[in-house]
Amino acid sequence: MTSISTDKADPKQDPREAILKAAADRILHYGYNKTTMSEIAADCGMSAGNIYRFYPSKIDIAEAMTREFGKNSRAAYEEIIRDAARSATRKMRDFFVARLERTFKIFSENPKLMELAEIMARERPEYLAEEAAQERKQIERILDEGRESGDFALPADLNITADLVQCAMMKFRIPQLWTTEQLDALRPELEGLLGLVFTGLSARR
Repeated sequence: MTSISTDKADPKQDPREAILKAAADRILHYGYNKTTMSEIAADCGMSAGNIYRFYPSKIDIAEAMTREFGKNSRAAYEEIIRDAARSATRKMRDFFVARLERTFKIFSENPKLMELAEIMARERPEYLAEEAAQERKQIERILDEGRESGDFALPADLNITADLVQCAMMKFRIPQLWTTEQLDALRPELEGLLGLVFTGLSARR
């Protein structure tokens, strides 16, 4: 899958990948609750019993789908972090703008994902905590670079600062979970909040 794949399953491909593609196609169209393991198996050309050899339950398939989305999102943000031409301040801004625009677009184009996100939050909170920790690591790297360059005035332990920045930006992670505002309203809100964050990060310079 790329972000969320809707390509039809290819019977020649790896069974796990075929299952994920079939599940994504069906869940994005009908929703998580209206999708059954038997239907996913049929879309893959396998028996209902056989699918359980690869995924013990439907929520395990959902987690695998969201893990793929998280991996691809981090890869996209990694390009920003590794761009030597951008300052740490610019990287921080571009990181959160890219996150907002990416998630807003995907959830707008695939409204059934909202149901999936709510179910994952309820049934697999440990996975969401793991994803948040992965994101904090990326934020920490930007903060560390900014401290080294003099853009940010920060203590040696960046974990708490990264956590605070992440919490401040929570509304813009999956904005449709929190608000009905559209992207043209969310962008200036994010820019305003980033301005406050940058003021705080440079306050002790």
